[in-house]
Amino acid sequence: MIRILVFLAVVFALGLGFAWLADRPGEMLVTFNGYQYQVTLMVAAVAIVAVVAAVMIVWWMIKSLWNSPYTISRYFRVRRRDRGYQALSTGMIAAGAGDGALARKKTKEAAKLISSDQEPLINLLDAQASLLEGDHEGAREKFERMLDDPEMRLLGLRGLYLEAERLGDRNAARHYAGRAAAVAPQLAWAAESTLEELTERGDWDGALKLVEAQKSTRQIERDVANRRRAVLLTAKAQALVDSDPNAARTAALEANKLAPDFAPAAVIAADMVFRQNDVRKGSKILEAAWKAEPHPDIAELYTHARSGDAVLDRLNRAKKLQEWKKNHAESSMAVARAALDAQDFATARREAEAAIRMDRREGAYLLLADIEEAETSDQGKVRQLLSKAVRAPRDPAWVADGVISERWAPVSPITGKLDAFTWRAPMERLGQLIDSDADGPVPAIAAPPVEPIAEKAIDIVADAPAEKPAQAGSNGGEKDMAVAEPAGETETIGQGSELPPLPDDPGVAPEDEAEKSPRRFRLF
Repeated sequence: MIRILVFLAVVFALGLGFAWLADRPGEMLVTFNGYQYQVTLMVAAVAIVAVVAAVMIVWWMIKSLWNSPYTISRYFRVRRRDRGYQALSTGMIAAGAGDGALARKKTKEAAKLISSDQEPLINLLDAQASLLEGDHEGAREKFERMLDDPEMRLLGLRGLYLEAERLGDRNAARHYAGRAAAVAPQLAWAAESTLEELTERGDWDGALKLVEAQKSTRQIERDVANRRRAVLLTAKAQALVDSDPNAARTAALEANKLAPDFAPAAVIAADMVFRQNDVRKGSKILEAAWKAEPHPDIAELYTHARSGDAVLDRLNRAKKLQEWKKNHAESSMAVARAALDAQDFATARREAEAAIRMDRREGAYLLLADIEEAETSDQGKVRQLLSKAVRAPRDPAWVADGVISERWAPVSPITGKLDAFTWRAPMERLGQLIDSDADGPVPAIAAPPVEPIAEKAIDIVADAPAEKPAQAGSNGGEKDMAVAEPAGETETIGQGSELPPLPDDPGVAPEDEAEKSPRRFRLF
């Protein structure tokens, strides 16, 4: 655009110049080699412009001829590079589609047309082609060579990390991830793997620094970072409870500040405050966490905040918790436990039954059984409540990757994932068992249980003799009978054997049976 404007400006200036000369006529006399040449100013100006243009054209032609070898070589070089990039693009698409043969072919073609020093993606395509061909050893060697190139170092670390993960070598994978995280903390895969390694070693300070780096690079959101910091600070406080109580208290209070509704952080923060005889501050921490989400650990620590309290004082503190969260099963369970300790059986029974109505689960029935045994010692009712507890759903627990734990842990023992434990009911039963009526009588004679038929394939071998089990006789004796099946016959479960007719069954007449069509549809 600028060149067009300059060109138009030059043309406009020449036009103005020629117009100015046309308005001012004159003559020019030139004497050369004994001859005189007389021309007008306009002709002289046109001649000068023509000479300058001719000189420029001649110079351009000479320059073009001088640079023609370089121009021709540059044309073929650009064409060769374009073909190389086309082969590289096709190879990358083939590698992504899983076509190892085409990826290898295009790798060789691209390597001939483009130097790997100029285009590092050729090394990546070469490594991917080796992976598709199953040459993992060769791929690892190519990834290791990438570590010498600063531009390809992170790519090589990523490839070595994935190969270590494939082989199940978690130490090697975390080593490569740690090197990548040290160079580029914004890489999610490197940061997550390094975080798992730090938490597994118990290096909570290092894990906190890594989370802070993730937050500063905006790799994770602010809420996620605060949650992770709260989990790590809670784990740090648990590790320092005995060795450094002051540091544990500081870490626990910071964790509770970051996540006030996180029960483990609230419990350990309140516990550390209680140890310094600050009951008021610890109670406020537990009350805030209880309002967010009731938890039995919070209720247990809140009711036993003061070691010298009487059982009635603990009952009153449990009732205070119930006021903060009414119509909740955990509130009723907390009051029921405190009332049982205080020998207030009426209150304990009422609250336990209320908890069952709100959330029927195993712990409520067990608590009601303890109340029944402590108050009446009626073993029949106790056994009935225990049987209901067996059939009731499980109480909530800390669950992570199929592992059930009574205590919270910062990482999963299976995958090493941070903040994997959640407070929920374990899902270890295939279906909900049918519970009998809570107030219904227990039958005197129970029907024998029917064993379910397992969905299992049964292989039946033809031409094999079969033995029938021993049958008891009417006089109480046993007769062992072995019946050999005829050769060539196969017995199938559920078919091939007919039940004897009932006493009032008239059966089927032979003529009626003969009238049946042989082509009648049969289910089996």
